Amino acid sequence: MWSYKNPVKILFGNDQYSSLAALIAGRSYALVTYPEASFQTLANQLSTTAGTPSLVVNDIAPNPDCRLLSEQSARFAALASQPEVIVALGGGSVIDSAKVFAAAAGDFGKVLRFLETKNGAEELSAIPIIAVPTTAGTGSEVTSWATVWDEERGRKFSLARENLYPETALVDPALMLGKPYGLTLATALDALSHSIESIWNVNANPVSARHAVAAARAIIADLPMLLRDLGNLQLRSRIAEASLNAGLAFSNTKTAIAHNLSYPITLGWGVQHGIACSFTLPTVLRSVAGIGGFREASLKQIFGDDLAKGADELTEFLSSLGVGHRFSDHGVPNTECGRIIDEAFAGERGKNFIGSKEHFLEAATQSGVLKLSPA
Repeated sequence: MWSYKNPVKILFGNDQYSSLAALIAGRSYALVTYPEASFQTLANQLSTTAGTPSLVVNDIAPNPDCRLLSEQSARFAALASQPEVIVALGGGSVIDSAKVFAAAAGDFGKVLRFLETKNGAEELSAIPIIAVPTTAGTGSEVTSWATVWDEERGRKFSLARENLYPETALVDPALMLGKPYGLTLATALDALSHSIESIWNVNANPVSARHAVAAARAIIADLPMLLRDLGNLQLRSRIAEASLNAGLAFSNTKTAIAHNLSYPITLGWGVQHGIACSFTLPTVLRSVAGIGGFREASLKQIFGDDLAKGADELTEFLSSLGVGHRFSDHGVPNTECGRIIDEAFAGERGKNFIGSKEHFLEAATQSGVLKLSPA
């Protein structure tokens, strides 16, 4: 038995941004975005067609942190009434922040209590969201959760609520033109990780797997070309569609072990999320060879019948983009690897993984990814 559900209405196409006012449909709205001039231009266009927003939050951090989210949420409390809809215009950090604001409705404390204790769900709000992604990577426009960081305490939370799916995802690849090489690379590799992680996942189903295969194949084929031609709108569109497919895949499965390995590496060594969650993919792929069923069949649609060879080719693909496949390539000392791996497999996302820690360690040591000291 399996099921698949995604309630988000999707509008995809160049210049779809012009339809945003019609989606707001006269409702009062808050705008969550970035402070850069290009986003201010888009915000001005929206104000002309949809009216002035009741609130603009434009100081979003790359990894939304509890302290800043608390201060930003308080701005909603200062309004005479809560907005009828939140427009999230930006990358994954913007959309994730908008979900936090939607749940908090001015009181971040109730969100934090829920994150820490899993109690108080009935107190959380759910202001509707229109998500307008300007990067191709996180898939947050079609998921019901948001990543929340607590850098002071070295923690990471996932705010997961069914009523936090955006009501609409407006994906306009033209908005992604002009994004620099590093951001384009990291976000696309995040999408690649989402797609593959949704396959070697206990929650995988045949529909999510088909979305995942389409996403991974497109990213592997098209990302190197896009990185050589950042102004190519057709390639931007292909990667945007791939990211969307990856989002539709892991919206039903969540992520797995590669993401759980990544979180302490981002917190402890400052490795950008899309890099941190993708450099271990070849090792994980080697470790799941032989799992069988539609999961292995799906992986073979991406990497070929010989998954060991596919893992080698994935390593070469990442290397060609400047991404090493060893922990040491990202500044993580060998002495920390055992702890990171143990904690990753014990965590929630680690338990989503269809494979085992033993097979991962075997694959990692045999391929020279890491050298663990004897117990």
